[in-house]
Amino acid sequence: MDSTSQALPNVTNVTSGTNNNFNTPFVVGDIIIEGNKKTKPYIIERELPFKTGDSIYLPDLVKGFEISRQQLINTSLFNEVVISLKSFRGYVVDILIQVKERWYIFPLPYLKPIDRNLNEWAKQGYGLDRVNYGFKFTYNNFTGRNDKLKLWLITGYTQRIEFQYDQPYADKSLKHGYRVGFAYSFNREINYATIDNQQVFVDSLRNGIRQWAGHIDWTYRPGLRTVHSFSVSYTHQEVDSGITYLNPKYYNYGRTSVSFPELVYNVNYVNVDYKAFPLTGWQAEGTIVKRGFNNAMNMWQINANATKGWALTKKDFFSWNGVGMLRFPFNQPYINQRMFGYGNMYLRGLENYVIDGSAGVLTRQSYRHQLFKFNVPTYLKSKSHDHIPFRIYARLFSDIGYSYNKNFTNNSLTNRTLYTYGAGVDLVSFYDFVLRLDYSFNQLGQKGLFLHIKNDF
Repeated sequence: MDSTSQALPNVTNVTSGTNNNFNTPFVVGDIIIEGNKKTKPYIIERELPFKTGDSIYLPDLVKGFEISRQQLINTSLFNEVVISLKSFRGYVVDILIQVKERWYIFPLPYLKPIDRNLNEWAKQGYGLDRVNYGFKFTYNNFTGRNDKLKLWLITGYTQRIEFQYDQPYADKSLKHGYRVGFAYSFNREINYATIDNQQVFVDSLRNGIRQWAGHIDWTYRPGLRTVHSFSVSYTHQEVDSGITYLNPKYYNYGRTSVSFPELVYNVNYVNVDYKAFPLTGWQAEGTIVKRGFNNAMNMWQINANATKGWALTKKDFFSWNGVGMLRFPFNQPYINQRMFGYGNMYLRGLENYVIDGSAGVLTRQSYRHQLFKFNVPTYLKSKSHDHIPFRIYARLFSDIGYSYNKNFTNNSLTNRTLYTYGAGVDLVSFYDFVLRLDYSFNQLGQKGLFLHIKNDF
């Protein structure tokens, strides 16, 4: 397997045929697609850098096979993709595309701690009263056009109802799409402040925090790798009046509720071997947000995120990830101050802390060595799920970050350079499942074991 195919899913290399006349252009003939029981053929052809009737030199066509394989894998529609030259008819070449589709319907029970990561849940004593449970229905590839339908009914610690439908290819050109959704949530517990770099909660207030939100997005994908989106949303939040005594700057001006529209422009470029676990190539994303238009809520936010990966050998890889965020004006309410420790923006080794701020930068470096690559048979009759692929990597890493905070300066990790380092193991499987186990050190002299899990369910 070549270096561009190290990430999952497992993919067979393309074959280049037996004709050695590389100086003569060939014409792309029939494109035969096999294995797509649900996915429309034109959705698969949308990911190809060539089409029937194109004139192309054979070496360029073989390079196009690898681009096509990469694009199809990154649709998250298939477990495996094989592209090959099927036959020559003089200077006409027929192409065979074989895919193994994923399962698309997931009516799954939902069980998840409400804390921001597993370490935070451990600090709270692994209490089952801090767990959300319910029903999570996801239907990927709903009409065979890579559209997605999501319905969540969650109760337990948090009550949440969420619906979203994403149709990326709504017109005949397969360039324009839309996304609509709404959500309602109620939570008794409120994170009202950050003290000593820790989230501080209160759950004794009767009315808790309640939120309604709805959005509609337009997406535009002019080519293979770049997607633009523009979103319009409206959010209403209300919180128990007791919060104004605990933190008057929670919403600013002692407010107990806030309503605001939000405009978001996002551009995303992906050119990596496997976007769920990129080892080679690069991807970048930029976002501009305008939240609110009055004194109750008025914020601009600019985000940038870029990742670059290099193959050093067939089993060794180096990757760099850089993230930047800027919010202005700097005088923002507490709810607009979250920076490190939330979502995917954290330093490995500082997972036990949160660092608020209105501006922040983060750079992460990782060296990986592939330890094992194997398949485990499932003994299922399904041809697309007859085995489960696994890849295991050893990893060395280091992170550096900085968060600027003008208003909430009583936390020791704000307004200072942060750094961590350590070693870990990554386990990667299909359905974009990634398990990371890190043993990390930070600048506070602390060390510890941290577990992170990401999956597509």
